[in-house]
Amino acid sequence: MDLSLLNPQQLEAARHGEGPLLILAGAGSGKTRVITCRIAHLSAERGVAPHNILAVTFTNKAAREMRERVEEMLGRKGCKAMVIATFHSLCVRILREDIEALGYKKNFSIYSTADQVRLVKDLMQQVDIDGRKFDAERVLYAISDAKNRLVPPEKFAVKYHDDYEYMAAEIYPRYQKSLKAFNAVDFDDLIMLVARLLREYPAVLEKYRERFRYILVDEYQDTNAAQYLLLKLLAGGHHNLCVVGDDDQSIYGWRGADLGNILEFERDFPAARVVKLEQNYRSTGNILAAANSVIKNNTKRREKALWTSDGAGPKVDYLLCEDEEDEARAVMERIHGERFRQELSYSDFAILYRTNVQSRSFEEQLRYENIPYVLIGGQQFFDRKEVKDCIAYLKVLVNPRDEVNLLRILNYPKRGIGETTADRLIRHSAKHSLPLWQVLKEAAGLEDLGEKAQESIAGFVTLMERYRQRFNRHGLMVETLRELVAELRLEQEIYRTVDDPKKARRRVENMEEVANAMASYLERDESPSLPGFLEKVSLLDDDRPGRDSKERKLQRDAVVLMSIHSSKGLEFPQVFLVGMEEEFLPHKKTLTETFNLDEERRLCYVGITRARRNLVLTGARRRKKYGEMQPRVPSRFLDEIPTELLNSCRSEQPPELPAEEKEQRASKAFANIMDILGD
Repeated sequence: MDLSLLNPQQLEAARHGEGPLLILAGAGSGKTRVITCRIAHLSAERGVAPHNILAVTFTNKAAREMRERVEEMLGRKGCKAMVIATFHSLCVRILREDIEALGYKKNFSIYSTADQVRLVKDLMQQVDIDGRKFDAERVLYAISDAKNRLVPPEKFAVKYHDDYEYMAAEIYPRYQKSLKAFNAVDFDDLIMLVARLLREYPAVLEKYRERFRYILVDEYQDTNAAQYLLLKLLAGGHHNLCVVGDDDQSIYGWRGADLGNILEFERDFPAARVVKLEQNYRSTGNILAAANSVIKNNTKRREKALWTSDGAGPKVDYLLCEDEEDEARAVMERIHGERFRQELSYSDFAILYRTNVQSRSFEEQLRYENIPYVLIGGQQFFDRKEVKDCIAYLKVLVNPRDEVNLLRILNYPKRGIGETTADRLIRHSAKHSLPLWQVLKEAAGLEDLGEKAQESIAGFVTLMERYRQRFNRHGLMVETLRELVAELRLEQEIYRTVDDPKKARRRVENMEEVANAMASYLERDESPSLPGFLEKVSLLDDDRPGRDSKERKLQRDAVVLMSIHSSKGLEFPQVFLVGMEEEFLPHKKTLTETFNLDEERRLCYVGITRARRNLVLTGARRRKKYGEMQPRVPSRFLDEIPTELLNSCRSEQPPELPAEEKEQRASKAFANIMDILGD
């Protein structure tokens, strides 16, 4: 196997044999190449059986790319048995085998965020918490945070005496009990339950330790307490754990990521070898120098400094503007100018910001100037109502105990089972400790239900049982789905309830896209099934291919607008890091705690290191706040960049446009005027 393209540090990491290994991989240092070369080396040179190799990452896109690269080196057959997966898909795989030990059935549902919020709202109503006054999502966030820290309901303690913590303490036990009653788990359960399974059942732990003899983990700095325990348990017997990460790019503390996992790796694995990857293959020397000068001010970090052999490149520009509109105009001027100077595509430009609200002025200016753009971070396909309705039917077909989705579809489309009837069914279910589905099947014997309601319920149960058998008996899944949608008259229901015909048409197309997604799944999966399709849907992330995906958007020739968080892992020739002001970057919520300020500095570092050739930092003297102009203070992170690396200028003195561009823009303006005037 040819490893000649690796530098000495990359080669050392790829050829490491037995025992723990920590690879500190700076931004743009070729970590994916190192991981894939290490996997190939273990298999081809050290004779490790493919089924004994486990590689774990955070996104489907990263897992997909990793597998593709390994296949290029070993061939598809050589790595077919390897498990290269996200944390969540790995845990689903384990739970499908062994979850019965924890009292669940193997056909468990995986609740989406929308399912979780709906359940929390129902539980809040049961304990008389006003859902209009208190946000169910914030209650759910507190529960999720507890699960990420491996805190079960009975040990949940109020720390900050916050209203939402008190509510979480009340709701969490009921929430978990309801999930189990519905034979359902949420995303946090996937990891927490596997950690519990491995900790409490030695035979199960030993089985997976024997299966996964060599473990590799990407983006280790983003792991939380539950993921850390999972890895520690799996690697506890052989210690063949290779983790790759960069503490300087740890930006998900608010989501439970524990920086200590990477900073204190040797605490749990004292014999660990540490390899630093500091040579950068992405950015110019000046961009790297600016990044290094900012991040070195963090105290809790591993010492390292990025460098490149490709030269210094242009200085980093700092553009001070009058206000947000002026900032947007100045960025457009730069985009026009650089496109003509360097013959660049629109997709070579990215505008990065700390908070999504900052995109507004840039969107308006891009539209005004007819510049194509894509906004990363909008509503995702499987989060849309019409899609969730369709998926809810499929979830109940697989798991009738899934009461959140059962209640969603019980009277959609309307079939004469109104709220009063549903309440009576729910009360009967609770009073007699019966699953709601069983109550529906026995509804004919309930005295407090009218004859019409009983007929409607019987029709619903018959329909669901018929389609459950059809999905189970033959492989025509797509055709069966389309027949179900047609029989339910979902398309007609959308046109009936949506006033705007164009919006209705788009929603119908979205619903049809579910069938297309199922068809794609059938083509890719070796042993497809309806539960398998739903599992894939539940585990999809923002990097999924398909309509409106992040991946698809980034393929267009358009300026990219996205938050710094969303930009992690990406790179662009030209980057505008906008809003370099106090209260934006660093964010106003983080200015009181050193820990949070460190994460803001890491966020700034991530933004800077997205740029390959040109980096422009922008800020405004004043901005509108609550309808009034208020003065702004430049970000403290600007002071951490040496002046010799910065080229500072003001927006009112834009660079002279090339003559060719002036002529083209004048022609375009004239053509627009003629269009307005008409013939």
